Amino acid sequence: MSPRLNLQEWFGGIDIYLFDQLLKGRIVPGMRILDAGCGTGRNLVYLLKSGWEVFGVDESSGALAQTQRLATELAPHLPLDNFRVEPVERLSFADAGFDLVLSSAVLHFARDERQWQSMVREMWRVLKPGGIFFARLASSIGIENKITLIDGRRHHLPDGSERFLVDEAMLLSVSATLGGEFIEPIKTTVVQNMRSMTTWVLRKSGA
Repeated sequence: MSPRLNLQEWFGGIDIYLFDQLLKGRIVPGMRILDAGCGTGRNLVYLLKSGWEVFGVDESSGALAQTQRLATELAPHLPLDNFRVEPVERLSFADAGFDLVLSSAVLHFARDERQWQSMVREMWRVLKPGGIFFARLASSIGIENKITLIDGRRHHLPDGSERFLVDEAMLLSVSATLGGEFIEPIKTTVVQNMRSMTTWVLRKSGA
């Protein structure tokens, strides 16, 4: 088997910035991990194979069923109830139950700021003190003059999509309100002036 295929087998379609957190040693064995908006489980392949205690939620029953099948194949010891069809803003998990909460390409689908804030508060609620919150989300950073306002923070992007967009000031303000500590600076990738994706990584205080 070629090295390239071996990497794909082990890591699947993992977000490269989540992979960066693995390389930095911040995601370690023994962690309880929630992928909030897990889709079909693209970020979970390595975690499932390597024995982490993994949980996931998604609003799409079809996508969640694929994640359950993936978990059954790669980590048959995990209860299927770890993977639940539910919205991120109404999680059924107890407070402070997870060492890591992932939100990859989910928050920019919020209808409005009220839903966005609810999603963030719920993910923060289930995160343990000392735990890590990792998010990748669309932003206006670097493409401010190329987007068209629809309403509130929803915009038309040059790639033809409609997204809820944050900016640096909003992320700084929300982080301060949560009491989160930045363990990475806010990092943004501008994709050929068509869209902008920002990485937002915090540690919850109080460990």
